[in-house]
Parts: sequence; C-alpha cells; structure tokens
Amino acid sequence: MDFKIVMPLLKVTDEQLLVDLKSVANILKKDILSQGDYEKHGKYSISTYGKHFGSFRKALKKAGLSISRNWGTSREDYLENLKEVWTKLGRQPKYSEMVIPFSRHSSTSYAHTFGNWTKTLEEFEKYLEEEEIDTIESIKDKNTIDIKSHKTQRGVNWRLRFRVMQRDNFTCVACGRSPAKSKDIELHVDHIIPWSKCGETIYENLQTLCSVCNIGKSNISNDK
Repeated sequence: MDFKIVMPLLKVTDEQLLVDLKSVANILKKDILSQGDYEKHGKYSISTYGKHFGSFRKALKKAGLSISRNWGTSREDYLENLKEVWTKLGRQPKYSEMVIPFSRHSSTSYAHTFGNWTKTLEEFEKYLEEEEIDTIESIKDKNTIDIKSHKTQRGVNWRLRFRVMQRDNFTCVACGRSPAKSKDIELHVDHIIPWSKCGETIYENLQTLCSVCNIGKSNISNDK
C-alpha cells in the first residue's frame, strides 16, 4: 500500500503550498483542480490548506486556479469541453469516456451538473443552436451590405466549425481520415471557395479537412 508523506504544518509556508498547487496544475495541464486531483498528485494534505487559507477553495483562488464541479466551472466550460472531446474522438463521446485527463471534467461531474448524460447531450444541442449560423438564405437577407464586399467575417466560430465537422462525420473530405480511426489526425474547417476569392464563411462553403490536406490545399491556392 502506498502512503502519502504529509509535510509537517510548522515547516510549510503559504508560498510552498501555492507553488505545489500550481505544480499539480502544470502536471495535469489544466487550471481547474478537484480535491481528488490534488490528493493524488500533491505533497500536502487538504486539511493543511484549510488551516493556512481557510479552505481548499480559497487556496485555489489564491493560486489563480479554480476548483471543479461545484465551484468555478460554468455551463459554457462544461459544454466547450464536451465539444473538444467530441472533436478528438471524431464522434459522440460515451459517458464512460469522459475521464480525466482526456476530458477536463469527469462523467460524474456532467451528471451532477445536468442531471444525467442524456440531458447533457440535449443541453449541448441547445447550446449549438444559440448562435445563428449563416447560410446562403441568411446571406440573401443582408441587403444593407455592398454586393462587392464580404457579408460574413473570415473567422469560423466554434459552433459553425462543429456543425460542419458533424455534417462531414468528423472525417477529412479529401483523404477520408478521421480522429476516430487515428488519434494523430487533426481536423480543420476551411473555405471551399477561398476567402480571397470572395468565398463567404457560410455552412455551404465550408468543409472538413485534416491538417495535412488543408496545408496542401493552401499551398495550391497560394501558387495560383
């Protein structure tokens, strides 16, 4: 059995405690820590933080970090994390796959926040629909803008990017590769008609490409 060596309280300073919190955050590559995260990777006990700062939560705040689940995690953060996991997998995540560190939040955290996994997915679908997505029809209504100028911004917001990848089954339309089959595949969303040639940032003019195919496409476009 492994035993945690707890440093004596009198020999520990506030600065040492805060440094160790930040060290654990760096190891886990995240700025939201749970007590479980720290108990597994930290040097000191949770009670030591309570005696020095009043509570573990206050110590995290002092270190510029946030605590998971009940504190410091917004609805948007949970749903943004779900989008990231979905994209990495190239498909809808399963409840059992929402594990730290692959996901910044555990499946139990989602169940605690939204009620259950089904309600989480329903909430995510609503979240995707909160922002209007430009299409050919919606562009036709923007009559106040000069016909020669762009009617949309060049950048693709994450909701539209996700919708396009979802439509393309999280698969590169050029080579057919997907994160679901190969973890080293990184997907991009790119304009079919280039922005430089008056292509708009709309659902119908966007496609999913892997990073390799997207770079190749860019090189060809630049050569023309």
